[in-house]
Amino acid sequence: MAENTVLDAIDTAILRELQNDARISNKDLAARVNVAASTCLERVRALQRRGVLAGFHADADPAALGRPLQAYIAVRVRPHNRDVVEPFIRFVLDLPETLALSHIAGADDFLVHVAVRDAAHLQRLLLDGFTSRREVAHLETQLIFSHIRKWDISPL
Repeated sequence: MAENTVLDAIDTAILRELQNDARISNKDLAARVNVAASTCLERVRALQRRGVLAGFHADADPAALGRPLQAYIAVRVRPHNRDVVEPFIRFVLDLPETLALSHIAGADDFLVHVAVRDAAHLQRLLLDGFTSRREVAHLETQLIFSHIRKWDISPL
């Protein structure tokens, strides 16, 4: 993971353009940031090696895949130790409904972002999936009316 990475103006421009369109050709990217194609390619590779560019992904719409209902599930596990946390993380990531998992600080230990077919599917996931696990001490579910992802992240 990259921490406190200093980016110059060219790296920042490359990052901005790739966040706008990750499928852009190297030739077009080089033209947009005003560098030679070979320089641009090396800069992109360096951003990947440094961990600034973590990957390139297709953004699938859960609703188009038959999962229009999204929710956040706040989960508290007990005891909160490595022997419990690591298997719980594997369990959650193996669920087909899981979109994202965050291990958080505060009253809850995890925030799970899920996408399901409908309310009955969500109820089954909670009752048969989460509450059937011994380590789950508390759940709180919040339905998501709208989820908007900000794709452009600039260095501070």
